[in-house]
Amino acid sequence: MARTASKPGLLFSGSDWDFPKLSHAYEAIAAIAIEDLKLDTYPVQMEIISSQQMLDAYSSVGMPLMYRHWSFGKHFLYQDFLYRKGGRGLAYELVINSNPCIVYLMEENTMALQALVTAHAALGHNHFFKNNHLFRQWTDAGGILSYLEFAKGYIARCEERHGLSAVESILDCAHALMEQGVFRYHRPPKLSSERQREGLRERLEYEERSYNDLWRTLPPSQESSKTEKKDEGLAERKKSLNLPEENLLYFLEKNSLILEPWQREIIRIVRIVAQYFYPQRQTQVMNEGCATFVHYTLMNALFDRGQISEGAMLEVLRNHSNVIFQPAFDDPRFSGINPYALGLDMMQDIQRISTAPTAEDRDWFPDIAGRGDWRDVLLDAWANHRDESFIRQHLSPALIRKWRMFVLADQADNAHYEVASIHNERGYQKIRAALAQSYDIGASRPDIQVVDVDLLGNRHLRLQHKVKEGVLLDSGSRDATLRHVRSLWGYEVSLASVDAETGATLSERSSNDC
Repeated sequence: MARTASKPGLLFSGSDWDFPKLSHAYEAIAAIAIEDLKLDTYPVQMEIISSQQMLDAYSSVGMPLMYRHWSFGKHFLYQDFLYRKGGRGLAYELVINSNPCIVYLMEENTMALQALVTAHAALGHNHFFKNNHLFRQWTDAGGILSYLEFAKGYIARCEERHGLSAVESILDCAHALMEQGVFRYHRPPKLSSERQREGLRERLEYEERSYNDLWRTLPPSQESSKTEKKDEGLAERKKSLNLPEENLLYFLEKNSLILEPWQREIIRIVRIVAQYFYPQRQTQVMNEGCATFVHYTLMNALFDRGQISEGAMLEVLRNHSNVIFQPAFDDPRFSGINPYALGLDMMQDIQRISTAPTAEDRDWFPDIAGRGDWRDVLLDAWANHRDESFIRQHLSPALIRKWRMFVLADQADNAHYEVASIHNERGYQKIRAALAQSYDIGASRPDIQVVDVDLLGNRHLRLQHKVKEGVLLDSGSRDATLRHVRSLWGYEVSLASVDAETGATLSERSSNDC
C-alpha cells in the first residue's frame, strides 16, 4: 500500500501512528500549552497499552502497581463482560497523579485520537494534578509509585508468611471501610521515604518476632485501674484518644488491641490508597472540565496553525462531541450531569465573561467581567477550587438558562414535587447553591465518627452517625460494616444514629445483634 506523504507543516497524516509521531505531536502540543495557556505540568511518561491491559488497569483502580485482592479480579471480569458484549466502551486514555505523570494510551487509537488524548491527559489533567490545592495538600505525587511498590511487596510477603486467607480477611475488612478511612479536615502526614520504609520493615519484623499474644490477657492492676477510673472522666478519655475521630481505619490501626503489627500495616496501606483518591472525588467536574477545555483549545490552535489537517480535525471534533454529550433527563442514557460537559461549559463561560461580558455578567461577576485575561482567571480557579466551591462562585445565570436548570422541592409527606426555584435573580442563587451542595461530598457521604471507647472496661467501641435531613443508613450495609469493624476491633461495637440538628438519638445498633 502506498503511503500518503504529509503536507508541509502537518504533524501527521493518516490514521497510523508510531512513537516518533507521538513524540513530535506531544512536543508541538506542549509548546502551545506552555506558551498560550501557561500550563505547569509534571514530566510525562506515556505508555501504549492494549484493551486487555486497560481492563486490567480498571480493575486495580487505575494504578500501575497494586497488591493482589479478589475484588480486583471480580471487577476485571465484570468490566471485561460489559466490554465484550458492547455494553461499555473503554477509555481512550488513563492518567495517574504521579511525578512523573504516567499516561496510558490505547494502541487501538488513531493518530488524531492519540493527539487529542495527549492534550487531554498529558497536559490538562497533568496541570490540574500538579496545581490544584486539594491534590497538593492531600497527595504526594512524588512518593506514590514507590509507596505502592513497597505495599505490593509487603502484602505479598505477608501472604507467604501468614497465609492468603489471613491477609485476605484483613483486606476485606479494610476495603469495606475505605469510605470511612480518610482524613477530611486535617492534613495527613507525607508518605515515608524509601529509607524510612526500610526502617519500618525492620521494626515490624522485630515486633512480629517479639510479639506475645499472652500480654493482652493480663488483667490491669486493680489499684491503678481504680485510680484511673476515678480521675479520668469521659472528657479526659476522649481527649487522650483524640476523639471524636473521623478516620475509622486510622483509629483501628492505632488503637485496636487484637491486631498484630503486620495487620496494622496492611490497614495503613489501604488507608493511604483511600486518601490518595479523596481529592478526585471532590474535583470531577473541575478536573475533567479543565482537561476537556485544554484539549479543545489546543487542538483548535493546532488546526489554526496548519499543523493538523481538516480530516484529523473532524475526527477530533467527533470524539470531542461524544465526550461532552449530555443526554436529556428523559433519555434512557441519562445518568446525571456529565462532568465533562458541565466543566467545559463553565470554563468557556468564564472565558466569555472575561472578554465579552453582558450587563448581567457585570452584576454577578464584577471581579472578572471584562477583565480580558481569561487565562489567569482559569488558572486561579483550577488551583484554588473544588467542584462545590467552583460551582457556587462561577455558575452564571446564562449557563443556568442554557442548561434549563431548576430546583424541585421534594417532601416525603407530599404526593407531588414542587418547582421551588425558577429563572429569576433569587431563583438563580438557589439553583446555584443547590447544585453546588450536591457536589459537596461532606454533605452526601455518611458522617460516621468514633465518639467513645472504654479501654479499661469492656472495651466497647461506640460509633455515631449524624443523620442529615432524616436520611438513615441502609440496614444491610450498616450491619455488614459493623461486622467488619468488630472483626478489626475484637470487641463489641455499637452505632448510634443521632439527629444532626437536635442531637436526639434516632436508633442504635450493636454488632452483637448483627
